[in-house]
Amino acid sequence: MPITKSAKKALRQSIRRRAQNLKVKNTLKALVKRVRMLALQKNSGEARAILPALFKALDKAAKLNVIAKNTASRHKSRLTKLISKIL
Repeated sequence: MPITKSAKKALRQSIRRRAQNLKVKNTLKALVKRVRMLALQKNSGEARAILPALFKALDKAAKLNVIAKNTASRHKSRLTKLISKIL
């Protein structure tokens, strides 16, 4: 446990940031999972409808440094390729 005042504050901040980051990551995971599921079910219409929301979430997560910029780009590229394949 932290002893100094600054260490206590740092702990509070890190706990708060972790909660926010996990919320963003869980949202991303749910969207990616949903798009992949729809792609596997050959339901490209619904998958394409969700894609803009997913792109927005990925870009926002990259902007907030929750995930790396290239990770967001990689996810967008691979999911777009996956959806375009099922047409």
